[in-house]
Amino acid sequence: MNDTFGGNPFNTTTDGAGAQSEQKAEGVVPVLIKQILQSSEGNFQMWGMAFGIIQTVSIVRNVDSSATKITYLLEDHTGQIDAHYWLEEGDTQKAPDVMVNCYARVYGTVRQLGGKKTMMIFKMIPVASLNEVTTHLLEVLNARYKAEEYSKKGNSGLNDFSHAGVPTSFHMQTDDNHGLEGKQLVVFQAIKNHGSEEGISRMELQRKFSHIASHELQNILDYMTQEGHIYTSIDAEHFLSTDA
Repeated sequence: MNDTFGGNPFNTTTDGAGAQSEQKAEGVVPVLIKQILQSSEGNFQMWGMAFGIIQTVSIVRNVDSSATKITYLLEDHTGQIDAHYWLEEGDTQKAPDVMVNCYARVYGTVRQLGGKKTMMIFKMIPVASLNEVTTHLLEVLNARYKAEEYSKKGNSGLNDFSHAGVPTSFHMQTDDNHGLEGKQLVVFQAIKNHGSEEGISRMELQRKFSHIASHELQNILDYMTQEGHIYTSIDAEHFLSTDA
């Protein structure tokens, strides 16, 4: 396939019957904004492989704040998209530390609001070096062609795919991930970064991660409690991280 930035770049659909719509979504995949705009709501699909979180490196063109959320207008060379960061009880002090007309690395999921594609932000950090922009483009290219390669081989397993030279950003690897990935990791980070003595409530977590079904969120919380990553605080509905 001869993709170009000016035509139909980075086609993420599989040509054959190998797509697995019910495949479990895991990991983080680097993408361009045009890919987000062309994707379906929910888990991002790339050549029959499903990913729980997307990552983009883009310029923040506008910031619009309200009591409950902050809306960012993100832009790269392929398009623009609105991205929403939901605030916890209107606490603007927990907003991402990014500036207008500067690059940011954004993690989130795809949603459709009012017939328009948007991003729901889990994490947003400023880009320290323009080298990260170039690196991101290379990661996007690598991910797209690795996904196509494994689709044609009939191997759509994320583990095999991630071990074939795909960037470590697929798993948001840090020293304190505790082996957690995908939805488990973003829920853990929300609990860890909440910053209150009573902890974050299950209701707040459900509101923050509305794309996660209530029973699935319960399973995630139960698993992390059993593994010792989190614990209940003032009651059974509030959680704190065991990390200092």
